[in-house]
Amino acid sequence: MKKILIVLIVLTNILKAQDMKQSIHQFKVKDLYGEVFDFNSLKGKKIMVVNTASECGLTPQYEQLEEVYEHYKDKKFVIVGFPANNFGAQEPGTDEQIAAFCKKNYGVTFPMMSKISVKGDDMHEVYQFLTQKSKNGLEDSEVAWNFQKYLLDENGHLVKVVHPQILPNDESILKWIEE
Repeated sequence: MKKILIVLIVLTNILKAQDMKQSIHQFKVKDLYGEVFDFNSLKGKKIMVVNTASECGLTPQYEQLEEVYEHYKDKKFVIVGFPANNFGAQEPGTDEQIAAFCKKNYGVTFPMMSKISVKGDDMHEVYQFLTQKSKNGLEDSEVAWNFQKYLLDENGHLVKVVHPQILPNDESILKWIEE
């Protein structure tokens, strides 16, 4: 009887922990054009969230991001970009300027959101979710630089944080998308 009670307590605690684990699907944000983007519309898709900047040494990653998006967008995968000016003031432009830059220089077609802060006191709530274990259920992390990638499963749960230097078309990322 005592063992059964212990097992029930453990199972109850596991279920409570799972209920507390949040999902990115709870968020609505504005895109570069001022339209509402509802993450709930991405249920059933794997998601890569990436903070971007137009004047960074890593900016050429837009090219690989677009290639990966084009290849996998019809296979239940999406990339969502968040321009941010947190590192070396490398994203000084307005939403309109960022949209024009992305389209002209890299032909970006994946969803790009309005410029936000990804660290500090004014950190956007999406990035609070991505960086705080108490919200994402996986791990605490800090955005190290522009083009850090967060991989989320079909249920909107964080599964991996990818360092900015790792390219979007890295074999480990492509393997994860294809799983």
